[in-house]
Amino acid sequence: MVMSRLQEGVLPQPSGKPSDEEIAVWKARIEPSLTEVRAAIAQACAACGRQPAEVTLIAVAKRQPAAAISAVHALGVRDIGENYVQELSEKAEALVHLRDLRFHHIGQLQRNKVGSAIRYACALHGIDSKRLAARVESVAAGVGRSIPVFVQVNFERSASKGGVSPENLNTLVAYIRSSAHLELQGLMTLPEVDEASALAAFAACREHAARLGLSGLSMGMSGDFAAAIANGATHIRVGTRIFGARPTGGK
Repeated sequence: MVMSRLQEGVLPQPSGKPSDEEIAVWKARIEPSLTEVRAAIAQACAACGRQPAEVTLIAVAKRQPAAAISAVHALGVRDIGENYVQELSEKAEALVHLRDLRFHHIGQLQRNKVGSAIRYACALHGIDSKRLAARVESVAAGVGRSIPVFVQVNFERSASKGGVSPENLNTLVAYIRSSAHLELQGLMTLPEVDEASALAAFAACREHAARLGLSGLSMGMSGDFAAAIANGATHIRVGTRIFGARPTGGK
């Protein structure tokens, strides 16, 4: 099970806490979209005989302000996805008062950012090499905590995406399972945007997870989460369908 965000007193006091007015504007903006997403999740679950409670909705807030996260939290979402460690850190500090908020780091993680990622994230959804896993194990051991992780698999062998190859998956999973401070949750994949590629990747991810005795499947985004749910996704990562288009520029 994914751990709670942090122990009491780990984060510094917030430096950029959003105002009530900012939160109210964002809440009015995203509530209809979030309602639609939840209905779509329920529909997708019903179509394949699953329960919505089996699927964790991770609201991906990449480049969105802390006020947007506060708003989605007020609407009942507790899991937030971030791609950049610096952005995750800044938002976690600003929202430290939301004690039940859980940040997930999604995608490629630089080894020199592992310390901050472990400090602020409840789970890492992008372990793709033994070298990175070893760094996470070392840092986690140093601070005396265990960190839930998902192994990212690159089924399409796309040079533009991270992820371990299917051929090297067994070795990486075995290493993580032998590590004292890594809690292996399951597999994660980030397929190409076309429907055929996504369906093939989701099916492959499900099959490899079952073969390895893993129950967690982090897969599916705004445009394809229904197909991911049909293939057993336990965590879906939805951003623009909730918050709207991301601001341009930035990190």
